[in-house]
Parts: sequence; C-alpha cells; structure tokens
Amino acid sequence: MIRPRRSMLFMPGSNPRALEKARTLPADGLILDLEDAVAPDAKAGARDQIAQAVTARGFGKREVLIRVNSLDSPWWLDDLNMAAKVRPDGILVPKISSVADLKVIADRLRDIGADSAIRVWAMIETAQAILHAEELSAQVHDPAMRLAGFVFGPNDIARETRIRMVPGRSTMLPMILHCVLAAHAHGLDMLDGPYGDIGNMPGSIQVTSKFATRRSRRLPPMSPTRAKYSRLSNCLRTPRAEPFSLTAEWSSGCMPRSRSGRLRLPTLSQRQGTRPRDALPWPSLRS
Repeated sequence: MIRPRRSMLFMPGSNPRALEKARTLPADGLILDLEDAVAPDAKAGARDQIAQAVTARGFGKREVLIRVNSLDSPWWLDDLNMAAKVRPDGILVPKISSVADLKVIADRLRDIGADSAIRVWAMIETAQAILHAEELSAQVHDPAMRLAGFVFGPNDIARETRIRMVPGRSTMLPMILHCVLAAHAHGLDMLDGPYGDIGNMPGSIQVTSKFATRRSRRLPPMSPTRAKYSRLSNCLRTPRAEPFSLTAEWSSGCMPRSRSGRLRLPTLSQRQGTRPRDALPWPSLRS
C-alpha cells in the first residue's frame, strides 16, 4: 500500500478538541503527540485521550502515528504499552541515537505481543543519530526492528549542537541531506521536521517548495504544525506535469484566500531576519 505523506500534522494528545478536529483536517497523516506538546503532569491524561481517539478509528484513511516519550523519560514504557494496544499505523520514537535504542523498542513490542503491522519511526534529533544514520537505516532489513523511516528533528539538534537556526534552515541542510542519503540507500522514507514559525506562510512556502520543485517522491515531505497549511503542503507535494506556480495554485483554490477572494499572504517574520512582503519574489501576487 502506497501512502501519500504530503502533509503530516502534529496534534497534542492533551487537547481533546484538537484530537476531535483532526478527524476532518485535510492532512495525509496525523502524529498524535505525547512528548513535547504535553506537560509532565498531563502525560497520563493525554495517553488515555489518544488511546480513546485511536480506538474509535475515526481518522479515515489518514496515516496515524503516536509519538511516545523518549527512552530517557519515565513515561516511555506506559506510552509504548498503550500504543501497542490501540494499534496505530506507527509509533514515532524521539531521540533515537543508536541501534541499541531501536532494539529496546523492538524487544518491548515483541514481549507484549504487539501487532506486526505496527511500524516504528525514529526521530533523528541528536548528533549521534546523524553520525550513525546509515547504520540506523540498515536496520530496515531486520523485520524484528519494524523500522519504517526517519523524522528529522531540527530544533533538538540545534539545541544540542548550538548550531544556529536561520531562515531557510541552510545551516541544517548538510545534515538533512546526509540523513536523506542514508535513509534512501536502504529504501526508507524520511520526513522533515515541523515548520515552527506558524504565522509565516511565505516562509513555509519557501522551505517546502525547495523539496517540492525537485519533483522527487523520495525527498522528505514537510510536517506543518497548523491545519491551514495542510492544503498548501498537499498542493506543493502533489506530482505535476508543469512546474509549481503560486498563481495557478491560488486560482485552483489550493492557496488560502480571504472572503473577498484575495490571497492571504502574511508578512514574513521580521524576527527571523527575512524579507517583508514587498520583497517577495512573486510580483503577480502582490496587492
């Protein structure tokens, strides 16, 4: 079965309204989060809410992943037990740095008799993970590991390495491409990390289109963090015969518009040092 992964939305497990809304969002996949989006004192409640949401099977054809807490936390074991019981499409494990980490997850899933259809996704967000990316990706050849792909985590890598995040994430590009090569050398998929500047749609377009315009199904899709970006990401990543055109996507209804029909193109974030709207390279779309 071939799954489109043009847009993957992170949804906080502690927010029942968000979990309910996820049933109707125009996203190819959902990542129900128990880690960063959930406060320590809300972990247990979020775990129960995600269990109920997944058990209800109300997400349609969307791919559903559950992001558990990392192996160095006190919550990962309960998270993994719950995920194995409710049987999502996959389990996303943060801060995987070695084959030994993957084996801990695989052994636990085997011991509790988890359905073999549940796949494991590894978050690449440590220096060790990047250095061992090829070794990690090679584990796809061992069915017991259940490995399905990588998810790149730029924010945690930036914190660990003190590499500065800049507009367009050019400082991260060598690491991203290294992981892409390592993943695809063994036939793994890789998802890029979430775009964090949630009010900056032009910035999201710029970052996403860097991959989309290459027309490669093997390159990593983005993971937008806001529902309003899902349709945009789907348009950017749908294979097409002609080069991507913002004007064409606006006309076809893919781009968000106001009630008057004008394109909603907010000002680029000044705090990131990017350009204002008047300097955008799309003169046909300026008001």
